[in-house]
Amino acid sequence: MFRRLIAGVAGALMATSIVVAVPASALPAPPPVPAPAPSPAPVAAQAQEQVLEWTTDDDRTRYLTAPSGAVAGPAKFVFVNASPKSATPHTLTFDTDTPGYNHDVTTNVYLDPFDPEANGRWEGTVTLTPGKYRYFCALPGHVMSGEFTVTSGEPDTTPPVVNATVTGTKDTNGNYVGKATVAVSASDNQSGVKTVEYQIDDQSWLPYTQPFDVTAIGDHSVQYRATDNAGNVSPTGSQQFRVVETPPDSTPPTVNATVAGDKDPQGNYINKATVTITATDAQSGVKSIEYKVDNGNWTPYTVPVEVTGAGMRMVSYRATDNANNVSPEGMAHIVIVAPRDTTPPTVNATVAGDKDPQGNYINKATVTVTATDAGGIKSTEYKLDSGAWTAYTAPVEVSTVGAHTVAYRATDNANNVSPEGSVNFTVAPPRDTTAPTTNATVAGDRDPNGNYIGKATVTVTATDASGIRSTEYKLDSGAWTAYTTPVEVTAVGAHTLSYRATDNAGNVAAEKSVNFTVAGPPDTTPPTVNAAVAGDKDPNGNYIGKATVTITATDASGIKSTEYKLDSGNWTAYTTPVEVTGAGAHTVAYRATDNANNVSPEGTAIFTIITPPDTTAPAIDATVTGPKDPNGNFIGSASVTVTASDAQSGVKLIEYSLDNGAWQQYLNTVQVTAKGAHTVKYRASDNAGNAAPEKAVAFTVVEQGSDACPNSDTRETVIIKQDNTGVANVDTGNGCTVSDLVDQNRSWPSHGEFVRHVDTVTSELVTRGVLSRRDAGTIVRAASRSDIGN
Repeated sequence: MFRRLIAGVAGALMATSIVVAVPASALPAPPPVPAPAPSPAPVAAQAQEQVLEWTTDDDRTRYLTAPSGAVAGPAKFVFVNASPKSATPHTLTFDTDTPGYNHDVTTNVYLDPFDPEANGRWEGTVTLTPGKYRYFCALPGHVMSGEFTVTSGEPDTTPPVVNATVTGTKDTNGNYVGKATVAVSASDNQSGVKTVEYQIDDQSWLPYTQPFDVTAIGDHSVQYRATDNAGNVSPTGSQQFRVVETPPDSTPPTVNATVAGDKDPQGNYINKATVTITATDAQSGVKSIEYKVDNGNWTPYTVPVEVTGAGMRMVSYRATDNANNVSPEGMAHIVIVAPRDTTPPTVNATVAGDKDPQGNYINKATVTVTATDAGGIKSTEYKLDSGAWTAYTAPVEVSTVGAHTVAYRATDNANNVSPEGSVNFTVAPPRDTTAPTTNATVAGDRDPNGNYIGKATVTVTATDASGIRSTEYKLDSGAWTAYTTPVEVTAVGAHTLSYRATDNAGNVAAEKSVNFTVAGPPDTTPPTVNAAVAGDKDPNGNYIGKATVTITATDASGIKSTEYKLDSGNWTAYTTPVEVTGAGAHTVAYRATDNANNVSPEGTAIFTIITPPDTTAPAIDATVTGPKDPNGNFIGSASVTVTASDAQSGVKLIEYSLDNGAWQQYLNTVQVTAKGAHTVKYRASDNAGNAAPEKAVAFTVVEQGSDACPNSDTRETVIIKQDNTGVANVDTGNGCTVSDLVDQNRSWPSHGEFVRHVDTVTSELVTRGVLSRRDAGTIVRAASRSDIGN
């Protein structure tokens, strides 16, 4: 059935051809409208056509056959899918993203052997360039991939590159404890590596297939070499190291236990608990593990221990290593309870509220949900109409007019959920039986006793859901009068103004009233206002640095506001003493207004502020800028910029001296082009005669284009060990390449120090515009992957 389904789909999708070249991002789904197979491009006549063939079958883990190498130039690709059983489709997709591979072949072919037109075969012509190509099957669940190397066709005279690393546990002297593991790697970019060999301590050469251990105690030397397919043999490499005996094990094992099982909300295990015991020993290894339950006997541990029986239980455990060291005894405390509750809660709901004759709830309905369960209720929820489920914490009040459904459910502490219940009801609009809300406010100028001076204005407000039909008031013992505008009362004496309102449903608000008193003639006497000036003075009475002006005002009716203005500024509300700091003569004008709005005559305070003498020298600094080499020397020239500032009297003069020469006035940036070490001294003075202490900067200028790396690494890309980053290995401006600055062949004290060095170097090259941030990140990641410094 599965085979017929695939065949049917394949036939429907591939009516004209089973082969199509598509972008890699379009896979794994086969293209809906396949394109014809590519026509071979015309090429010059060759003595023999170069054919590279891939074949597949039902296996999804590898290509049945595939090429291992090729020569640069035109090549015919042949892809044959011969899966006879289940008609498994495959793709031949070339990698166009991974660094280290050629990306100029974009072949991406989907091939189904059941397609009757192509009959499981595809051919196409491409042009290959020297380097390495990677191909793979892009369909989900397929893990097929491979690679092959394309050579230039020229004779290979370059031997392989071969390296070895030694790893293992080291003591404080750098010796390997117990054993050392040696790994050898070789690469050849032309004909490829044919064999790799090694020998231990000048014994016979052996074929290298995988990392090997050296366990004999003492000093050792491992030699290694590689031969490529053209017969070129690499120079013999060598690694020296010492293996020392493993110290006796006196440390007991580390032993732990974990408890698993279903728990109730109190953390007790339901019905049973399973205890898993693990032990480790870094030296001699674990010999045995034992356990005992409660007061039972010690028992060898082989599989997790299942503990049953309700109550408080304790599992003890210990381990012994192969040196017979016994661990301290550990304990796991467990409480086991009877099997958990599987019965859902019982849940009900009731609806309450005032009803009309038709049974509808007037104005609102209140839904109360109750839930019970022997094991306790964990949560209760409800949802109103089509709304979301909501935690139920209190009765739900529904006031929206119309038909409603409230659904409800509950969950107990064992997570059993009740069947969903519901109640249906209708909320009807209420009739208006509520009287209006009324209020009154009294406004006007008041004396210190709270009496209204000359008159009081009473404003009455009324609100109601059905609307206000009328508002009324009466003053003292007068008649009720329709209220239309605020009521102004001018008669001197105590007064009571009563008020009420009626809504459109005929509901009358309860009578309310406000009481107030209208006082006699207003206050016409302005306030008394004074000012005092305080601060440090010189012998001439001038204030040094600042003066503080304090204003005071008094009035029988009370002070409403106090104001001041400084010199020709604006009038400003006075709240705290005014601090004046500007040097020179000043006038502070001031006035006050009482609660009867009487304004005092304007007063003034006149004084002079002088600036404190300047005794502080200027602040000075210098910076040196220009292109640098990796050693921090300036290439070609250096620019020295001197800055000075003085907050009081100001900078009068800046001077500098180059290499102990005569002092000169500094007017602009100083350019230094002479090659060699230099020192620039600098100083400054202000207009009060204060001189800053002399400072200096030192730097070195080297010749533009000088070769700082005479034995330069000039490979085309940056390669860290065997990791080709693909980043161009450019000259950084002084004869050094990026690889020279990475300095991977130095004897680094640690791997971390090497990686930090690479990060610092590449960051500097990004700042200088030599590398992009992406290229710098690629190089740092390659350094992190390496074992340099380990």
